[in-house]
Amino acid sequence: MIESKPKKGRIIFHIDMNSFFASVEQAHDPSLKGKPVAVAGNPKERKGIVVTCSYEARAHGVYTTMPVWEARRKCPELIVIPPDHNRYRDASDAMFSLLRTYTELVEPVSIDEGYLDVSDVEWPGNAVGLSEEMQRRILTELDLPCSIGIAPNKFLAKTASDMKKPMGITILRKRDVPSVLWPLPVIEMHGIGKSTEEKLQSLKIRTIGDLAAAPEGFLKENLGKRGLHLKRRANGIDSRPVDPESVHERKSVGGSVTLPVDETDPAELKKTLRKLSEKVALRLDRRELAGDLVTIQIRDADWVNHSRSRTLTNAIHTADAICREAELLFDRHYGGQPVRLLGVTIGRVIDRSETTEQLSIFNYEKHAKEEPVLKMIGELESKFGKGTVTKGFSGPKSGGRQG
Repeated sequence: MIESKPKKGRIIFHIDMNSFFASVEQAHDPSLKGKPVAVAGNPKERKGIVVTCSYEARAHGVYTTMPVWEARRKCPELIVIPPDHNRYRDASDAMFSLLRTYTELVEPVSIDEGYLDVSDVEWPGNAVGLSEEMQRRILTELDLPCSIGIAPNKFLAKTASDMKKPMGITILRKRDVPSVLWPLPVIEMHGIGKSTEEKLQSLKIRTIGDLAAAPEGFLKENLGKRGLHLKRRANGIDSRPVDPESVHERKSVGGSVTLPVDETDPAELKKTLRKLSEKVALRLDRRELAGDLVTIQIRDADWVNHSRSRTLTNAIHTADAICREAELLFDRHYGGQPVRLLGVTIGRVIDRSETTEQLSIFNYEKHAKEEPVLKMIGELESKFGKGTVTKGFSGPKSGGRQG
């Protein structure tokens, strides 16, 4: 461990692995390097969906969530590989272990990205030199490329790491915000999705600079507390610490209800699950949270509590998604006993602005079912430009991004 000493101001790194799954496959099999590679679920079937792809494949117009048949049409020489999640998890663990040789202040955000607070790390040189050393070691020791954003806070570090890929290192200081961020359309700001963009557009807030200058009262009236949160981000303000324990200590949002009679009718019980899911979704919305741990509580007529949980690949926050998962747990575990109380909880909640969809071996089949929609989106984007159509989500742009 490098010895540390206090320094003025915070220095935050955001490490973002480039095209992670495909890069891991190329590291595992060096013969794939320099070739168009796609990791895809059910690669031999028509319904297969691209999980992620190498930059060589992207150069041919292949992108994440594209059906495999379409990817092969665009790039006939595309090498399609089924996902190996254990391999990716091992590579992720190795990457975070390497980062912890510099500081214990490492906060994983997903399998392929995380924050570091290096404010107190003693290094012969400046922060750029330290980031170059980290990037070099990740490449030489793990054979994996990454981009690094350097900034005084998490929001700006995340924004910076997205600016140059692959193998980029970008500094974004608070004084750079007016010249670098303010001219950009609001959809380019980390934490703003299509629905939020549409709302802001209706308020004549079109650029990040417009958002930064908007009166607080106006934003609160139209967007609630989230409006004030977005204004702070647009001004480059973010006081969140890098918290190594956040991945283990996320809070939960839930609700329960005692039924008027001991109920045994599954249809009636599911109606209650729906109402509870709607209440939980409303509470999550008020706090702009999402979570990936769904728990249902069933208390029977003998006052015995039964709790069943399911961990998801992606954090959820909508009533439909919560209800769907709650019903799956209910169908799997309900034994027909009279029910006195039902509860639904979403655990391991995080700020929705930190939520990105990790398209992986656990959810590619869900995307495969959406193939007709994805095909339509692909056609529209081909005609009008990438990003023209996005899935509704008041958070970061979705689509299983893997830098």
